Amino acid sequence: MPSFLSGANITGLCRELEERSFIRPELYEKYRVKRGLRNSDGTGVVAGITNICNVHGYILNEGEVEPIPGQLIYRGYSINDLVENVEAEDRFGYEEVAFLLLFGRLPNAKELQNFTTYISVKRDLPNGFVEDMILKAPSKNIMNKLARSVLALYSYDDECENKGIENEMRTAVSLISKLPVIMANAYQVKRRVFDNQSMIMHPINYEENTAQCILSLLRPDRQYTKEEAQMLDVLLMLQAEHGGGNNSTFTCRVLTSSGTDPYSAYSSAICSLKGPRHGGANLQVINMLDNFKANVKHWENEGEVADYMRKVIRKEANDGSGLIYGMGHAVYTISDPRAVILKKKAFELAKGREIEAEFRLLETIERLTPEIFLEIKGSSKTMCANVDMYSGLVYRMLGIPEELFTPLFAVARMAGWSAHRMEEIITSRRIIRPAYKAVSKEKEYVRLEDRD
Repeated sequence: MPSFLSGANITGLCRELEERSFIRPELYEKYRVKRGLRNSDGTGVVAGITNICNVHGYILNEGEVEPIPGQLIYRGYSINDLVENVEAEDRFGYEEVAFLLLFGRLPNAKELQNFTTYISVKRDLPNGFVEDMILKAPSKNIMNKLARSVLALYSYDDECENKGIENEMRTAVSLISKLPVIMANAYQVKRRVFDNQSMIMHPINYEENTAQCILSLLRPDRQYTKEEAQMLDVLLMLQAEHGGGNNSTFTCRVLTSSGTDPYSAYSSAICSLKGPRHGGANLQVINMLDNFKANVKHWENEGEVADYMRKVIRKEANDGSGLIYGMGHAVYTISDPRAVILKKKAFELAKGREIEAEFRLLETIERLTPEIFLEIKGSSKTMCANVDMYSGLVYRMLGIPEELFTPLFAVARMAGWSAHRMEEIITSRRIIRPAYKAVSKEKEYVRLEDRD
């Protein structure tokens, strides 16, 4: 007997579903529905208030959006100041940023040392966890394994349903500690099972901070330079938080508002970040860059690059989307502060190396995109490079495999998700429940024997 959900049967049912699910675009106008929780001018619908982060890219001047240089502010501190001061003192900053996001203020020297040490010594996974949750159920996609593993940690926590703020904080810091280890183990298992390559699992070095730990666990010889670790550290700082409205953080807050446990809320945020419209964008930039490299003969020739960009925007090349990945942002207009910082760091790392040519090509694409979009689309919208334009290239320069680009984003963003979950617990007493307008009409029930 053929399967119910196979062949022409499922094809026909799904085509019927598509017809019954279609909603005419004009209905959104009629009922004033703000699709994607966006206003008509592209700004976001205000859905909450937060003390954690300000993502600022424009001002409203007499009702009109006026672009300004982008600002990213963690708990009142500019990301530019945080990165610059860490660099000036020649130290690492991700743990400091995590403390700031979680506790609402900068730590003193002793607090930072104790917090960093605590994170390092809490990296161990429960006994049997790697074997039962990772080795026995390998995944081609590391993000799915991260989400499953975080959800599974619920079963190893005797206080899993204790939502007191002290226990929430312990859970959050524990996950910040363990996520890099889960990621590295999941990647090694994926290599063995799906790539037919050697699996190398190193023991944890409790003397290493987060950036050092990641490089140490991923590299066969465990060797890395201070400059490489500090470059990764800056990336983690830049990706640690980005306001309550981004898809994964909002997802975390939505689940938190329902009263669910932290493991469920954080695993849902990871699932959201996996989406190519969110955390997977840096990989799309790298794929686009490789496509340009293969199809543009002289990378330094702006005319050749521009000609191929026209093909891409006309949907005649690359993936047919018509998009220049890494360009444009929902909030930032003139500049994305993360991209500005990362571009500078990427150039420092690429200068004098073979990969500098790839950096120059990306820079050319960034510079030409606004004018070519204006030429082809007639769009004069202010457009800037976002953080994804250069993050993938930096990962590549650090020798980090592409499968880990988005998981590393999750490792960094765990601090921000945690801060928002706790803010939601402390300040909100209502479940997040927006309305949907139903446009289907009532129908009279048809008895089974009378149906076609």
